Amino acid sequence: MQQREEKQLEASVESLISRVAHLKSALHNFIYKLENEFERLTWPSVLDNFALVSGQLNTINKLLKNDKTPSFRNQVIIPLLLSPDRDEELAKLTEQRVPVFSHEIVPDHLRTKPDPEVEEQEKQLAAEAARIGPEVAQKQIQTLNKLCSNLLEKLNNPRDDRDSESAAIRQNKPSFNPADTNALVGAVAFGKGLSKCRPPGPVAPGHPGQGPMIGGGPTLQQVTIGGGSGQQAGMGGSVAPQQQGQPGKMPSSIKTNIKSASGSMHPYNR
Repeated sequence: MQQREEKQLEASVESLISRVAHLKSALHNFIYKLENEFERLTWPSVLDNFALVSGQLNTINKLLKNDKTPSFRNQVIIPLLLSPDRDEELAKLTEQRVPVFSHEIVPDHLRTKPDPEVEEQEKQLAAEAARIGPEVAQKQIQTLNKLCSNLLEKLNNPRDDRDSESAAIRQNKPSFNPADTNALVGAVAFGKGLSKCRPPGPVAPGHPGQGPMIGGGPTLQQVTIGGGSGQQAGMGGSVAPQQQGQPGKMPSSIKTNIKSASGSMHPYNR
């Protein structure tokens, strides 16, 4: 009976070592691709590698849970020899990862419990879970399930539907300001909001004292009426001498010239 159990244990250990070797090879290939072929590595290839690793882990779990597999928890490993010297056979078996089997390495490789820090974190999580009541925990579970359902629904929707929704949102979004548009139309059509100041016209050259006139029109020269018979004033020609006995009376020729000049002036310059 004991020999049978020992043979069964050896067969289980050999099968487990073989499965772990396949898993190690898959991880090694995947890491090599990530480090050396990341430029041409595609997402479907990454998913395939993940699926391969996940399948091998599930196979190992099924092997450990099989009825024919003995419980490894009942097996105890005791180090019979500890030495600080290098062990070539051990280094060969572990692919140069464990060159010596000393007091410093044994607690890490033969540990059956997590590290103390991990154990402390697990205790804190267990305490927090115990403080939460069943009702609060159930509400949090429902909220998380709802969020996951909404996320899965969005991910399962076709891409065309998402593109059409985005296009509809962009079309409905206004791209102008109605107030600015109305102000621009009012300014162009009715002059609303524009300044009423008229720009000054050009000043025509003339004699000192001459006011601004519109270019192109007749110029009005200053007329000086004196009492001397030989005095003349020019407005487009000579002025007849003033008659005696009529002081301050403007000759008819000057009146005609002033009337013709004032008739041709712009109404804003009168």
